[in-house]
Amino acid sequence: MKNILKLLAGIILVSFFFLACKKQISQIQYLGGTPPVLTASSTAPLVLSPVNATTTQALTLSWTNPNYQFTTGLNSQDVAYTLQVDTVGSNFKDVSETVIAKDLSVALTVDALNKILLALNVTPGSVSNVELRIKANLVNSTATLYSNVIKLTATSYLSAAVTPPGTAPLYADGKLYLVGSATAGGWNNPVPLPTQQFTRIDATHYTITATLSGGQEYLLLPVNGDWGVKYGNSCGSNSCNSNTGDSFKMGGDNIKGPTAGGTYTISVNFITGKFTVN
Repeated sequence: MKNILKLLAGIILVSFFFLACKKQISQIQYLGGTPPVLTASSTAPLVLSPVNATTTQALTLSWTNPNYQFTTGLNSQDVAYTLQVDTVGSNFKDVSETVIAKDLSVALTVDALNKILLALNVTPGSVSNVELRIKANLVNSTATLYSNVIKLTATSYLSAAVTPPGTAPLYADGKLYLVGSATAGGWNNPVPLPTQQFTRIDATHYTITATLSGGQEYLLLPVNGDWGVKYGNSCGSNSCNSNTGDSFKMGGDNIKGPTAGGTYTISVNFITGKFTVN
């Protein structure tokens, strides 16, 4: 009987300790924080130039600590910051993002700011009106706070990850063609026209809608009838899935086409060196 009583007493004591700890843990609650206040070294119009692109600072941004708080006091976790940039009027729906990690400021070189602008698909050499803000959130948490918005006017310049057609000798007409076993014309070069010629949206963006055979391959050619220059994937022969938006390069390997045959739209972006297939 005494042993049973001792056992029951032990169980009660352990249960009490567990409940006390659980209650203490449950009392640690997120109380919120203060939206960061974003400031810029200048909001004067910027005209970016490739001269000293990586050594000259175009813009310095700073922001205040959001001071995330819990019932136990100020947050001790790491806070991640992301610079978000979008064109004016787009309401940050399709932003260009740059992760800043734990710092409370970032100095953007001419090259870095230019790449951010080009990622918004602005026309190089044109004046762009953009908005900037900082997104703050606790690591592994959805506690997100946004700063105030700063408006900026900047003129970008052409800086492509992959040299586009129209900017190099021998293919200065800026045309682009589709060739390969995935296409109706197969590997025959020259390719059938106009069905396998891309539409040139601008100097760095091309698109084509074509019927592709499933499980086959293709390449991009700037000159119809010439194998001297080609664009292919940058991750090894037939190892990239073109449905996921892979990277490409000049002189790359064959691009793996969609698994299932059908009509697809291939969009090529020479600024980012990426292409998508939908």
